[in-house]
Amino acid sequence: MQIHSRISELRSALINRGRVVFVPTMGNLHAGHISLMSQARAHGDTVVASIFVNRLQFGPHEDFDNYPRTFQADCDKLAAAGVDVLFAPTEADLYPEAQEYVVEPPAIQHELDGEFRPGHFRGVATVVLKLFNIVQPQAALFGKKDYQQLMVIRNMARQLALPIDILGGATVRAEDGLALSSRNGYLTPEQRSEAPRLYRELNKIRDAIRSGATDLAALERAAIASLSEAGWQTDYVAVRQQSDLSMPKDLTAPMLALAASRLGKTRLIDNIEI
Repeated sequence: MQIHSRISELRSALINRGRVVFVPTMGNLHAGHISLMSQARAHGDTVVASIFVNRLQFGPHEDFDNYPRTFQADCDKLAAAGVDVLFAPTEADLYPEAQEYVVEPPAIQHELDGEFRPGHFRGVATVVLKLFNIVQPQAALFGKKDYQQLMVIRNMARQLALPIDILGGATVRAEDGLALSSRNGYLTPEQRSEAPRLYRELNKIRDAIRSGATDLAALERAAIASLSEAGWQTDYVAVRQQSDLSMPKDLTAPMLALAASRLGKTRLIDNIEI
């Protein structure tokens, strides 16, 4: 596996490499990331991954400084997964000057996760567009666990006419249902045992809707109450349309139940398609 930190070196390395499939990450890789790398191989000739902890998508009181950085272990996992090229820029490589030009997503950036993480999706869209311009892939994969992120990037690519297929990779879960996440490492053993409750509550919502329930707000309130009784602090539980995460207008259209809640100091997100 080739490793490059400089933009010019990466671009030279990708000349005449056929169809390039790109999987951007912030490192601290787990089986969910590796699943995306494996899926990427089926969509192109050259698989490119990136590792970059993007300061722009962290709020002033979030965990940028403490975000786990496990570069050598990540490289070993990527090489074992058959990744061809790793782009691992420093902040000086990616932001040699203040990033004054930014991508401003539509109003959905202020809802759901965006309500509790102001500026997050602006930072995500800006760094992803910059990475797209650097790597120039024909396809890119993003995990469905961060569904709002996937939707923002997919719609950005469509509206800006980027020649890139945006693909969603299924959420990878532990045997007890907990969605794999780099932040799961912050959980104590007791919290780790409790954490699958979030997924179970989303399953209850899905099952209720499939059984004919139409009062979506009541389902959301019941899930929040159940989490609260177990000691969680919930930012939101919501049922939205899959296409744009707007409020459902047609209950026969594809929907999504999604949630963000804190267990101790750890904020977990999850979703389930309906």
